[in-house]
Amino acid sequence: MDKILILDFGSQVAQLIARRVREAHVYCELHPYDMPIADIRAFAPKAIILSGGPNSVYESEYLADPALFDLGVPVLGICYGMQWMAQSLGGKVDAGHMREFGYAEIRARGHSKLLEGLQDRANDAGHGLLDVWMSHGDKVVALPDGFKVIAETPSCPIAGMADEARHFYGVQFHPEVTHTRRGTEMIHRFVLHIAGAQPSWTMPNYIDEAVKKIRAQVGSEEVILGLSGGVDSSVAAALIHRAIGDQLTCVFVDHGLLRLNEGQMVMDMFAKNLGVKVIQVDASTAFMGKLAGETDPEKKRKIIGAEFVEVFQDESKKLTNARWLAQGTIYPDVIESAGAKTKKAHTIKSHHNVGGLPETLNLKLLEPLRELFKDEVRQLGIELGLPHDMVYRHPFPGPGLGVRILGEVKMEFADLLRRADAIFIEELRNTIDPASGKTWYDLTSQAFAVFLPVKSVGVMGDGRTYDYVVALRAVVTSDFMTAHWAELPYSLLGRVSNRIINEVRGINRVVYDVSGKPPATIEWE
Repeated sequence: MDKILILDFGSQVAQLIARRVREAHVYCELHPYDMPIADIRAFAPKAIILSGGPNSVYESEYLADPALFDLGVPVLGICYGMQWMAQSLGGKVDAGHMREFGYAEIRARGHSKLLEGLQDRANDAGHGLLDVWMSHGDKVVALPDGFKVIAETPSCPIAGMADEARHFYGVQFHPEVTHTRRGTEMIHRFVLHIAGAQPSWTMPNYIDEAVKKIRAQVGSEEVILGLSGGVDSSVAAALIHRAIGDQLTCVFVDHGLLRLNEGQMVMDMFAKNLGVKVIQVDASTAFMGKLAGETDPEKKRKIIGAEFVEVFQDESKKLTNARWLAQGTIYPDVIESAGAKTKKAHTIKSHHNVGGLPETLNLKLLEPLRELFKDEVRQLGIELGLPHDMVYRHPFPGPGLGVRILGEVKMEFADLLRRADAIFIEELRNTIDPASGKTWYDLTSQAFAVFLPVKSVGVMGDGRTYDYVVALRAVVTSDFMTAHWAELPYSLLGRVSNRIINEVRGINRVVYDVSGKPPATIEWE
């Protein structure tokens, strides 16, 4: 199988490069910029892509081994990656007099294999123009020997460069982001045509390989998996069950913070329809007891995570033949956690399921999805026969409604929120946008209700009410790194508000969140 290696210099969007390569059905991996050259040779990449980064090449320790240019494989440098390529090969990089952040229009020139025939429009002179996204202060001011200019802007005369004899390319803009309209085509052209990688990374092929690998790892031993009801753990369970059948036992812990009827849905899907062994544990009373009086969001998360591990450990002790713990770890979790360990990532978040395995379990770790991105996990779920509505459900946080109830978590609040959220989702699923023919649930990337720990005065009939408030949140995003609030029809919002106030006793006011990310986050806590 052909592989592409991506070296990460600390870019905020390095994962998007990997996603674009995978979309071409070519396998790739993202590794730190200082990956030893011996490891690069052992990886045997068909091509190498150098990511962007926040540093300056002329004052930085963020330097890769220039020996990678002697491997005889094509190399594409993006932003900082282009600057490092230029400096390493004898060119010059300097601080620009004018920084470029955001939209830019470049003129493609030089008829390189990378950009030839690609344009969004032409200027009066017939030169091809491309809409791209820039994020740089420094720029290449002198080309290395053998390179030519392939793109320019008024403030950045060398916005792209190429040494076509050696198949080395550099672009100052970011083709991996959606703002660069032809960016995906550029990456696919580099991977498929310039590097000649074969598009053999497909889900059916992956399932066959993964099943063989799981069987070889596990043998005749038994596996235990913590089933949350989310997409990742559900797909992991279905894949492992495909490989080893009854050697898998799932433990489904209901912490009292699931969505309406979610526990029953999980049991029906796995135990009844797929024939997977599932032990259901109702631990809602224990969770609520531990959360009593706590209002700090981070502390709530830690309490829920610690209690989940404790309940799971208690159940795992009863399964004396289990030798493996399976987790729904996916590739972004692995990348971000690796960055946290090396301190090389500029944005870091910890993941409870990467490196958080309690030593007292004495179990080996099985992570069959750790090479996959979220969209690939969903494709895999469909291939494995999981229902479309389950696989393409909106993301749901691990702590569940615990971080959608602001302030102290109480069962009373969870019950109110569960019902309000269910009404919102039901109306989104049942309302079709005439322009696209799609439901508003499919048109939004994530939608949910948030319980606010405040009361407001209302009027119902002839009586005064003094009840709680819920906020509705719906966003549209391609990568969850940035997001726009969804411009839902007023008629839809009005119908949702009317139903919640009439059907959920205890709520008398509904508001809609019109904050983007940034400055707000998608979840409220």
